[in-house]
Amino acid sequence: MVGVVGNRAREAIMRSQRLTGLAPGVIAELVAEIGPLWHERHQAGLASRPRRRAVGAGAKHKLVFVDRLLATLVHLRHSVTHDVLACWFGVDRSTITRAIGEIRPLLAMRGCTVAPDVRLRTLAEVVDHLGASGQIGIIDGTEIRVRRPATGRKDREKFISGKNKQNAVKSMVVTDADGRVMFCSPVEPASCADITHARQLGLVKLLANGPAVEILADAGYQGLGAQTGGRVVTPPHRKFKKNAPDWYEEMHERQRKAHSSRRIRVEHGIAHLKNWRALARHHGRREHMTDIIQAVAGLLSHQQTATLSDEQRK
Repeated sequence: MVGVVGNRAREAIMRSQRLTGLAPGVIAELVAEIGPLWHERHQAGLASRPRRRAVGAGAKHKLVFVDRLLATLVHLRHSVTHDVLACWFGVDRSTITRAIGEIRPLLAMRGCTVAPDVRLRTLAEVVDHLGASGQIGIIDGTEIRVRRPATGRKDREKFISGKNKQNAVKSMVVTDADGRVMFCSPVEPASCADITHARQLGLVKLLANGPAVEILADAGYQGLGAQTGGRVVTPPHRKFKKNAPDWYEEMHERQRKAHSSRRIRVEHGIAHLKNWRALARHHGRREHMTDIIQAVAGLLSHQQTATLSDEQRK
C-alpha cells in the first residue's frame, strides 16, 4: 500500500507533540499494538463477503495504517474537521471518516495505562488495583456539551444539564491521588445525577464486596459513604443550617477545605482530558462519545505513564 502523505511529512507529524498530543515513542507503541488488530479486522471484513475478484485485485488503500492513526489522533486532539484532514492527507472526505471510524474503537478498547504492563478497562479492575496497590482513588463527573437532539425526539429533555442548562452527556472519571486518569465510564445523558450514575455503574456493590479502599468524592456523591461502609469519603455534612456558632463555622470550613485539597487532583485530570478538543464540545453523533472519551483517556494515561517512566529512569 502506498501512502499519500510523504515520509518526510509523516515524520514531521509524528515528531510534533503539539499536533498529536503524544510523544513519538508512544505513537510507535500504538502502531505496533493496534496495527495488527486493524489488519485482522480488515481481513475478516474481506472474508465475510463473497469475493468477486482475485486476491490482491481491486483498488488499493490510499492511506496506510500509520496515516489513519495520525489522522485520528489529530482529529481527537484538535477536533479538526474531516474535510480539512482530507485536504491535508490528499484523500476523499469519506476515506478520513471511514479511517477514524475504524481506529477510534480500537483506541477505546485499550483501557487506561497505569504502569507499562498494567491496563485498566473496567471499574472492577480499577477497584482491585487500588486495593492491591494501597492507593487512594478520586471520582468526579464531567459533562461534555453536545448538539441538541432533534425536535420531536422522545428523550430530548434528558440531555439538558441541571447544572449548566445546556445539552450535554456525562461521564464518571476516576483518577489516583496524583490526578492520573484510571477510568472513564460510558456516557449518560447529563440529566442523570452523579450519585445515580455511580450506582448504575455498580460502584456501591464493588466497594461493599471488594477490597478496603478509600475513594474521595464531592458533595454530589453524599450518601455513598453509608452504603459502602465509609469507603467513599465526601465533604462533611452541615449540621447547623442557620445561626451556627462561630466555632462550628470555623471547624466546618477547615474540614471542607482539607477535603477539597485532597480531591482537587481529579479536577486536574479532567482538565487534561478537556485539553483534547474533541471533549471540549462535540459536534458529531452523540453515540460516538463513549468511544471518544475512553480513547482519549487511554491515550492520555499512556502518555502520562511513559513520561513518568522516563523521569524515573533519569
